[in-house]
Amino acid sequence: MAFAGQVVWITGASSGIGAAMARALAAQGAKLVLSGRNEAALAELARNCGDALVLPFEATDYAAAASAAKKAWNWQGHIDMLVNNAGISQRSLAVDTAFEVYERIVAVDLLAPIALTQALLPRMAERKSGRIVMVSSIAGKVGSPMRTGYSAAKFGLFGYSDALRAEVAGLGIKVHVIAPGSIRTDVSRNAITADGSRRGVSDKAIENGLDPADAVDQMLSAIAADEREIIMGEGMEKEIGELRRTPDALHDRMAAVVAAGYAQKMDEGASE
Repeated sequence: MAFAGQVVWITGASSGIGAAMARALAAQGAKLVLSGRNEAALAELARNCGDALVLPFEATDYAAAASAAKKAWNWQGHIDMLVNNAGISQRSLAVDTAFEVYERIVAVDLLAPIALTQALLPRMAERKSGRIVMVSSIAGKVGSPMRTGYSAAKFGLFGYSDALRAEVAGLGIKVHVIAPGSIRTDVSRNAITADGSRRGVSDKAIENGLDPADAVDQMLSAIAADEREIIMGEGMEKEIGELRRTPDALHDRMAAVVAAGYAQKMDEGASE
């Protein structure tokens, strides 16, 4: 039970991967902060998750995110792991897609998780402990047709996370990025189309994808094993993700460069 007694904050917890992760962590004895927009669904989930705090807010309301971060931290006096899972997908050709759709996707899938991470980061740094988990996508490793905005935002999560990992490696904070392929959720039904409307139908690949509970068990095992990039999928999706995996040695080299820079600044400060 790697997460027993730990405080874990999950966004997008009302359904899909988020809800499955909440149930799995609750079974391990974790204390959960459950966030999303559907307060009723969050409350229903919380009733079956033991020690849980329901903390609904709109992900793109960045002021609300800062306030939520304070409430989440104060609930138990710390957060051991933040799982940035909330997101929205896309199904539309770029040539047909309104720019406002891109703004919405980037706001939800990239800026919102960055805002929440930034709100928690100083607290984790002061405590010298914590995990940041970003739920990206295989589409964040390889650009996927009909998902130009989605791929752009999910690629951005990898870039932010890689840079952040190097910066906080010496502060006891671990950064993980999950790249799911097809998992049986409502991600395709909830995807937005060229005019920003909800798609309303699923994809065959999604319907034939991994069971969310099974996928989450694999994700949590990988996090507990300190895997930095967690590629989730089967067949070609898995192969593509693995081909684009950033080598751990490169992460370590970036962290070493950052550490050397910090050491040099400290030496320069001491000599003044």
